[in-house]
Amino acid sequence: MNLLWIYRSMEMIRVLLVLLVLGSAEGRRVRGQRTQTPESFPLDFTAVEGNVESFMTQVKNLAQSLYPCSTQKLDQEMKLQFLRNTSVTCNDGSPAGYYIKESRGSRRWLMFLEGGWYCFSKHTCDSRYETMRRLMSSSKWPLTRTGTGILSSQPEENPHWWNANTVFVPYCSSDVWSGSTAKTDQSKTHTHTHSVHHSHSSCVRVCNVCVCVCVSLCSDEYAFMGSQIIEEVIKELVTKGLDGAKVLLLAGSSAGGTGVLLNVDRVSELLEDLGLGSVQVRGLADSGWFLDHKQYRFTDCIDTISCAPTEAIKRGVRYWNSVVPERCSHVYNGEDWNCFFGYKVQPTLKRPVFVVQWLFDEAQLMVDNVHLTGQPVQEGQWRYIQNLGSELRNTLKNVPAMFAPACLSHEIITRSYWMDIHVKGTSLPRALQCWDRSLRHHGNSSSSSIQAPPRGCPLHLIDSCPWPHCNPSCPTIREQLTGQEMSVIQFLTHLGFDVQRVAQQQGMEPHKLLGMLSNGT
Repeated sequence: MNLLWIYRSMEMIRVLLVLLVLGSAEGRRVRGQRTQTPESFPLDFTAVEGNVESFMTQVKNLAQSLYPCSTQKLDQEMKLQFLRNTSVTCNDGSPAGYYIKESRGSRRWLMFLEGGWYCFSKHTCDSRYETMRRLMSSSKWPLTRTGTGILSSQPEENPHWWNANTVFVPYCSSDVWSGSTAKTDQSKTHTHTHSVHHSHSSCVRVCNVCVCVCVSLCSDEYAFMGSQIIEEVIKELVTKGLDGAKVLLLAGSSAGGTGVLLNVDRVSELLEDLGLGSVQVRGLADSGWFLDHKQYRFTDCIDTISCAPTEAIKRGVRYWNSVVPERCSHVYNGEDWNCFFGYKVQPTLKRPVFVVQWLFDEAQLMVDNVHLTGQPVQEGQWRYIQNLGSELRNTLKNVPAMFAPACLSHEIITRSYWMDIHVKGTSLPRALQCWDRSLRHHGNSSSSSIQAPPRGCPLHLIDSCPWPHCNPSCPTIREQLTGQEMSVIQFLTHLGFDVQRVAQQQGMEPHKLLGMLSNGT
């Protein structure tokens, strides 16, 4: 057995014991008394890379066995808090808010922006309100949420951020976290009796008669306040301990990932204005790196799914009254829609951002009108899909810190399997830990000033194989009708992949191509 491994493991257990005792003593202090505490110990797995699961189980069991010594309750759930500033709302005027799980010994904060597409006109927003109301209203938000992936408080699921102060901000502004328009009171109302069939109605019984008031939403009756929701959440977190933070990681998936790119500099500047310039603000953008290229099949812009990303965002920017990074707006001469596309906005950012992006993102293919269900794809679609992977690689080549698996999927950092995906032998949590180390002494410096990570600690991870799911660690594929798992070859064949023809195009024997597909090379 490796003596260094034993020594490092014992050292970590010793430090954990000390922290638990200190936590117990802290719990006995007078409540309400604020004290400066050191940042909680971030577990370092460098010496135990081959035995992380077993080691973390031991540490967790040890912590739980010692837990009764502390007066703090071990709470895994994030609790709902509505914003004190009631003028900052969701689309329908209901109060915006956030979920929070505090970790009082930690000086690290993780704030996550939820995703969920967007709407860009009265028609698309009315449709969204009917079918996806939870993304436009807080009226049915649960009182608590349990985090998964990078939001999990379980060390075995989230080895490097499990003990951070965790904040989940639900998406209810439909504006890619960019809007700054409040809801107006210009409601058109009318009253009638008995039964009604109207989506925006409220009924009361008066003198045994059911009286219903129906509100017809005008185009300016939706609020789009994504950028202001972020600002208000930050201000409230300052009163909950963010003022003593060392690091704030602003993370998000899908529209939330794009929201990170649009807001990471603004969050840092807001903290500086509040006198908290020492807080190191960083971004983690998951599945929000979209391309504004030509669709596979052009369609009219009649709904969110079929509308080309460029046209949808152009309309949305006007409809939402969007706020974008100042430097990006200046670079593109006020054509702010450009700043919603990662490869355009990222070079203009001052704060470091880690980009996580599937090379064959399902959402990108959907808006490009490439549909992978039903009939086998045509040869032209295959070329388009392969070109998508190549285009994404090209846009990511100058990004200092990134993780890009060649998989067909969408979102990852809040998935329970996020530790299982590897690129060139490195998992995403490991890559994020390497990035964290490279930034440890750089404060709020720009992404270009990242120093080289320790040896064997890569930051720039991107698959080179050209097929969807050619990475053997990609998420499991299931046949939609039966739910049965499919191998990569079965999946590609299901989509109409012709091994003989493709092998001939690539100038290789079919058996060699099959071997490449099977082992992810």
